[in-house]
Amino acid sequence: MNMTRRTGFKLLPVALGLAAALAGGSAFAQEVVKIGYSGPLSGGAALYGKNVLTGLEMAVSEINAAGLDVKGKKYKLEVVALDDKYSPAESAINARRLAQQHRTPAVFVPHSGGIFAVQAFNEQEKFLLMAYSSVPKVTEAGNKLSIRIPPVFTGYVDPFVQTTMKRYGKRVGLLPADHDYAKAWTAAFVPAWKAAGGTVVSENPMSYNKSADFYSGVSRVLAEKPDVLFIGGASEPTALVAKQARELGFKGGFAIMDQAKLDEMARVTGGYAMLEGSIGVMPLVADERPSAKAFVENFRKKHGADRDPTSETSYNYTMVHALASAMKLAGSVDDAAAIRAKMSDALKSLPPANNPSLISGIDDKGGSIITPAIAVVEGGQLKPSAIDGAK
Repeated sequence: MNMTRRTGFKLLPVALGLAAALAGGSAFAQEVVKIGYSGPLSGGAALYGKNVLTGLEMAVSEINAAGLDVKGKKYKLEVVALDDKYSPAESAINARRLAQQHRTPAVFVPHSGGIFAVQAFNEQEKFLLMAYSSVPKVTEAGNKLSIRIPPVFTGYVDPFVQTTMKRYGKRVGLLPADHDYAKAWTAAFVPAWKAAGGTVVSENPMSYNKSADFYSGVSRVLAEKPDVLFIGGASEPTALVAKQARELGFKGGFAIMDQAKLDEMARVTGGYAMLEGSIGVMPLVADERPSAKAFVENFRKKHGADRDPTSETSYNYTMVHALASAMKLAGSVDDAAAIRAKMSDALKSLPPANNPSLISGIDDKGGSIITPAIAVVEGGQLKPSAIDGAK
């Protein structure tokens, strides 16, 4: 009898503590803040979408390990990821679900079509849109709860035109993807090419995300004997377009939109030889800055020595760290406007280990302030471009 009583008294505080914790009354309980993601996790752009998601999850893991304290209260971050198959309509559905069902203060979307669809309502529904797209219109729209993560692609256009035209000639064939981002890139590239004295000899946009056989489309463009091919979309299908162009006898250069990454393309083409004469974004693994090299090393420790991070991974990784820091500065995990107001300060306060691409802040339109890096393939080797891509 006494044993029962003693046991009962010993268990009672534990039971009460457990009940309090389950009811949210424990001082040690952590509340979960969910971060939304809607991007392509299947189809031709799946690798691109997963690279973004990997960056988000890597940062969340580090933040949770270190502990997130906002105004004396402990929080745990959790990523809720939904596949939108690169469809803007699906992006909008997913974002509404994330904001309404999961109460996400921020939703990451990595393609312009989806971003524009979500910008139609994110201000009204009061969540921060973390927009991974280099399309300038993302911030020109004036959406006060949007942040454009990468630098705008317009900084790449003139160096791409000058470099490829000087080395190969003035005749360009257009073989871009057919989604909104590629259309915007093409609309900027063509006038710049013509202004430099070049001509567009052929054009055939293709659905990069729904096909792996581009021979017929590539053949039509090559029939006009271009000196340069303008290509771009997700890395894997872009690499297939380049590979099939070489197999059909194309000897010229490639101007490659910033979504495609040269190192990922080289895995598909069996090295850089097929990509000779290409100009594109400098792969993160070839970036010689100490912050980038440290991030690559950290990434490989966590994901395997045979895996390389991309700029999508690093940029989105940085933005989650900035988001957590902005929550601390704002004193809120759910006031999107207050968090947005502190994002530039948060980025400036991040150590280089959490900011491998050295994003220095957010401009007055909501765009990240970054100096982009450009690479070319010469002699089968990846080299930094002599032309500064900043603009």
